[in-house]
Amino acid sequence: MPRGEGKLVAQNKKARHDYHVEETFEAGIVLQGTEIKAIRAGRINLKDSFARVQNGELFLHNMHVSPYEQGNRYNHDPLRTRKLLLHKKEIAKLLDQTKEQGYSIVPLKLYLKNGFAKVLIGLAKGKKNYDKRQDLKQKDAKREIERAFRDRQKA
Repeated sequence: MPRGEGKLVAQNKKARHDYHVEETFEAGIVLQGTEIKAIRAGRINLKDSFARVQNGELFLHNMHVSPYEQGNRYNHDPLRTRKLLLHKKEIAKLLDQTKEQGYSIVPLKLYLKNGFAKVLIGLAKGKKNYDKRQDLKQKDAKREIERAFRDRQKA
């Protein structure tokens, strides 16, 4: 199965809007208790999350996994920091790149692959406001072209 494919659970659409994603990596994620059950139920939010390298390990911050309803006392903290599993070479590469000005590590999507939760993270550089406006213009123009083409086929 190619990288980034599996049963999609959550996607961070805002990341592609706010960042130029230059490279992607597939990472495993360390979960505890009932977190995997909440993820399978789709009760997850990647919106404001980011990853950071600390002590040679990669950690995911601000990812919200809602507590599992039937979990009672075994539930977890929804916003806890979670460890991501990558090869040392990949972590070193990410660390070198993020030392440069303007680079961040952002999660793009979370999916299930062969029963395991995986996170597709991207090495991204922040977009300026004019870049965002340019992207919106291109998206609108493409939508107009498709609409005109579709109307032409109907007639």
